[in-house]
Amino acid sequence: MSNNLVITVILFAFILFIFIFVLLRKGRIPVKYALIWFFAILIILITSIIPNLMEHLAKLLGFELLSNMVLCLLIAVLMFVTIILTVMMAGQKKKTTLLIQELSILKSEYETEVKKHD
Repeated sequence: MSNNLVITVILFAFILFIFIFVLLRKGRIPVKYALIWFFAILIILITSIIPNLMEHLAKLLGFELLSNMVLCLLIAVLMFVTIILTVMMAGQKKKTTLLIQELSILKSEYETEVKKHD
C-alpha cells in the first residue's frame, strides 16, 4: 500500500471520527451506536497502518484475493445492520400500538368524565 493511500485512509478515519463525535455531542446518535462507529474507525486505522495484516488474514481464512474477503465482510456487516434495524422497527411498532391503546383509554375516560359533569 502506498504512503499516499495510507495517509488518505488515516485522514478519512480522522474526519469520520470528528463527524461521529460531533453527532454524539449534539445528541443525534446514542452512545451505543457511536461506540460501534468508533470501533469501525479503529479497524480502519489498524488495517491502514498494518496492511499486511489483512492479507495474512485473508489467506488464513482461505480467500484467494483480499478484495473477496473485504466484500464478504461488508456483506456480513450489512446483513447484521439490517437485522438490527428490523428488530428496532418491530420494537417501535409495539411501542406505537401500546401508545395508541393507552391514548384511546385515556380519551374514553376523559369523555366519560365530561359526560358526568354535564
